[in-house]
Amino acid sequence: MGMADLDGLARRVRAASREVARSPSGARDEVLRSAADLLVADSAAVLDANRADLERAERGGLDATALDRLRLSDGRVAQMAEGLRAVAALPDPVGEVVEGWVRPNGLRVARVRVPLGVVGVIYENRPNVTSDAAGLCVKAGNSAFLRGSSSALTSNRAVVSVLRRALSKAGLPEDAVALVEDTSHETAIAFMRLRGLVDCLVPRGGKALIASLLEHATVPYVLDGDGNCHVYVDASADLDMAESIVVNAKTQRPGVCNAAETLLVHADAAPALLPRLARSLAEVVLVADERARAHLPSAAAATEEDFATEFLALKLAVAVVDDLDAAIDHITRYGSGHSEAIVTRDVLSADRFVREVDAAAVLVNASTRFVDGGELGLGAEVGISTQKLHARGPMGPRELTCAKWVVRGDGQVRR
Repeated sequence: MGMADLDGLARRVRAASREVARSPSGARDEVLRSAADLLVADSAAVLDANRADLERAERGGLDATALDRLRLSDGRVAQMAEGLRAVAALPDPVGEVVEGWVRPNGLRVARVRVPLGVVGVIYENRPNVTSDAAGLCVKAGNSAFLRGSSSALTSNRAVVSVLRRALSKAGLPEDAVALVEDTSHETAIAFMRLRGLVDCLVPRGGKALIASLLEHATVPYVLDGDGNCHVYVDASADLDMAESIVVNAKTQRPGVCNAAETLLVHADAAPALLPRLARSLAEVVLVADERARAHLPSAAAATEEDFATEFLALKLAVAVVDDLDAAIDHITRYGSGHSEAIVTRDVLSADRFVREVDAAAVLVNASTRFVDGGELGLGAEVGISTQKLHARGPMGPRELTCAKWVVRGDGQVRR
């Protein structure tokens, strides 16, 4: 795709965004419900497309974690459809009055939610992101401009075709959801530089994608960063609960950003808990500091790099700490600002952890795997922001809007 082609497609997407922004809430919800029905009805075609991608990726030597992200199944397609229906059922954020007041001179001042416009999403491997991102964008009155990876191109084409048919069926322009099918590095950079045509860019991918975005993007962006997530087991923790949470956070789906990568255990809990975890995490490669290895004799020595790494695999770094302060210091040093959890029966420890740990999401006595748009009631997510401006944490419909000041008067002039 040449620059002229990309520019032309971007202009069509932008024109479509104006129609979506002024469309009634019911029409946008109809798009999502229709797309959900079409996904289920056309699941065989979507899965055929996905199989073609998987076969090509396997021949190309794609690793197991990436293959899992790429793979669709009947269950995953059904989840995509349910995500669209859940988003349709959410309140419409467009037009919501965030706050308002009346000035002494009679001016009525309000801040009102409005769509961002064109949301560009650049992502790797995961075709479920195609439906999640597009559905959330349309719900919030935006156009979705999508650029997936070459490994998922056939799958993404199939899903986007469903979404565009649903838009047309509801009387909205098909270009409100568009896919950039040229997956070259040059086109990715050009996509990041469509300032004036794309209003906000959300990257979902690994370190190479984020580094490229930081170097090249001129479009404002919201970073969906690494998930170097921790679980800290406090001295007072219920050990059965702690074991269940750690096993779930690490193994339920290890190749995603909200999986736990480091376990911190209070020195008083370590002798009883760590041998139990060695058995229940038998499939996980454990690397540990010297104090933890006293209770995990089969674990390899953890390096500084291990504690700083998002493994996205069945591997876990383990450290023993003296107290809550040491746990918070460790998280501050190595954490990526994504999701951090504490397991404790001490309310004061829980409150301190919530107050002092700097992350997009903090959990008390729950698995980090719950930091997900669907699990938190957003229907789905376009990404999980690890930055602090505009949006932080899972990004649902409200995070795909901004506030407009609306001032109503009766002829007032400034003196």
